[in-house]
Amino acid sequence: MAGDQQQQAEARAADPLHIVVFPWLAFGHLLAFLELAKRLAARGHAVTFLSTPRNVARLPPVPTALSGRVRTVALPLPPVEGLPDGAESSADVPREKADLLKLAFDGLAAPFADFLAAACARDRSKDGRLEGFEKRPDWIVVDFAHHWLCPIADQHQVPCAMFSIVLATTIAYNGSRRENAEHPRVTVDDFMPMPRWFPSPSSSSLAYRRHEAAWKAALFRPNASGVSDMERIWRTEQRCRLLAFRGCPEVEPGVFPLLAELFRKPAVPAGLLLPEAGDARGGGGRGTDDGSEEEVARHGALRWLDQQPSRSVLYVALGTEAPVTAASVHELALGLELSGVRFLWALRAPSANAAGTPLLPEGFEARTRGRGAVCAGWVPQVRVLAHAAVGAFLTHCGWGSVAESLRFGLPLVMLPFVVDQGLVARIMAERGVGVEVARRDGDGWFGRDDVAAAVRRVMVDDEGKKTLALNATRLQELVVGEDGGRQERYVDELVECLRRHGSTGTL
Repeated sequence: MAGDQQQQAEARAADPLHIVVFPWLAFGHLLAFLELAKRLAARGHAVTFLSTPRNVARLPPVPTALSGRVRTVALPLPPVEGLPDGAESSADVPREKADLLKLAFDGLAAPFADFLAAACARDRSKDGRLEGFEKRPDWIVVDFAHHWLCPIADQHQVPCAMFSIVLATTIAYNGSRRENAEHPRVTVDDFMPMPRWFPSPSSSSLAYRRHEAAWKAALFRPNASGVSDMERIWRTEQRCRLLAFRGCPEVEPGVFPLLAELFRKPAVPAGLLLPEAGDARGGGGRGTDDGSEEEVARHGALRWLDQQPSRSVLYVALGTEAPVTAASVHELALGLELSGVRFLWALRAPSANAAGTPLLPEGFEARTRGRGAVCAGWVPQVRVLAHAAVGAFLTHCGWGSVAESLRFGLPLVMLPFVVDQGLVARIMAERGVGVEVARRDGDGWFGRDDVAAAVRRVMVDDEGKKTLALNATRLQELVVGEDGGRQERYVDELVECLRRHGSTGTL
């Protein structure tokens, strides 16, 4: 009897899983979850990717070899008064209405319940082994905002895992509900240093600036959706069997055991989900933000880079949702001009910028013509980061962008704004791979001279340039591993953890 049970357990372990992944409605989240879905599908598992119709339509294509194991299912987003028509992602709404999107997102509970009931209602075949999408879901991988989902999953006995795309240190900084009750933080000053539950002595540099802490404190207060972001995280975490993170111990040593202690459940690194290597410094790397081969080949940014000397160009990109203002765009532009370096700028219009208002200072493009290129709209970022002409990356320190840059060993000029970006910048500065643009205490204002000084330290000053480049290369080697497969092994370990703690497993 014991032998039969062992054989059955081994057979279950060999079965491909059916995993449902359901990200929050923001492109950084959608792309990271898609990257995880691709990694799971490459290991033979079936992945159902849930989102809303417009977001599903905007997803990059899955590689042909994986397309049979990744399917998308669109859930209709209910209308909410005040939310613009057709708004289905945070990129579609101004920041002051972002919480209304969370209210609409909560309205997905009913269509999700219908989806899951149908997915779990299928009868087993005669031999009891349905596969792929015919199999009832083994796991649902959720994001921070899904506080309503886990009770629905519990009704069908489908376990949930929470996948965090931000820096794991940020989740540890947020802390558990229990730790926050024991050590309450009330004022903005309370949110600046690392909290008491961090191991002592924690690095004094790992702290939020005042303007960052003010944004962080707001996450703990109810918003227009009726539920604070931290309440969403805590309710979701409470009902999940395990926590997974886009991260690895090589970048954040010691944080994963701390997370397991704080939340009293497995805290598993899923790896950095790095872009494929391709011809890494020759322009062959690809990632989820890249379009088709034809789109990439035609893109003017890559053709312009082909004409530039090796490691001479600063790539500038502040993501899709950093709270950039027209004034900060002007200061950044004038700082790039003052620095004297070559640059390629993926420029996004600030959400508050009035239609027809010039984004750049008058005469800027004429004065920098020949050494600078500004690209409005989509840019194949992974290909750009991989290009041999790119020597450094000026970034808002979104964790996804920084993780991509680590794949190619690029030093950083860092201009963080919100979320985990400040802590990402502090950690990268500690590792000696980046220089942060100086900001004014209190409101976080920066000027053109601050930008130019940071850029020159990374791209011009001989001693600093060499040291930063060397440190960036060493960190690249550390995260990739000697055989290039270190990050993929974290995905393997995540899959084993899902098997171990699945519907028949325990914590």
